[in-house]
Amino acid sequence: MSKYPVDKSEEVWKQELSAEEYRILRQAGTEYPFTGQYNDHFEAGTYHCKGCGAPLYASSAKFDSGCGWPSYDQSIEGAIEYRPDHSLGMRRVEILCANCGGHQGHVFNDGPTKTGQRYCVNSASIDFTPSKEE
Repeated sequence: MSKYPVDKSEEVWKQELSAEEYRILRQAGTEYPFTGQYNDHFEAGTYHCKGCGAPLYASSAKFDSGCGWPSYDQSIEGAIEYRPDHSLGMRRVEILCANCGGHQGHVFNDGPTKTGQRYCVNSASIDFTPSKEE
């Protein structure tokens, strides 16, 4: 049994996601830097998990890190699970959607803002909903 509220079989995930989204969200893949649709995207709104729609990052937390992936200095409280990642001979912290376990990317302690964090996220793992204008 899955520990996530959204629990789908791998076959269902494969049907619902594109091949690239599946590779990133379900197999912890990474898109090439500077290729994702949200890298240079700075509209007001909320970034959601591509797998389940859970809100993960507010646009107010987004900044241009120059690393080639969308970067945030914090996530929405309770939205992200943190897991040690020692793959590729590195010590990193993997970030996953706490609602479905979808791989988002990694968080680093080298951010330039007051949080000191840089959530380095794959565009293929998120969707964006613009803020409603008043």
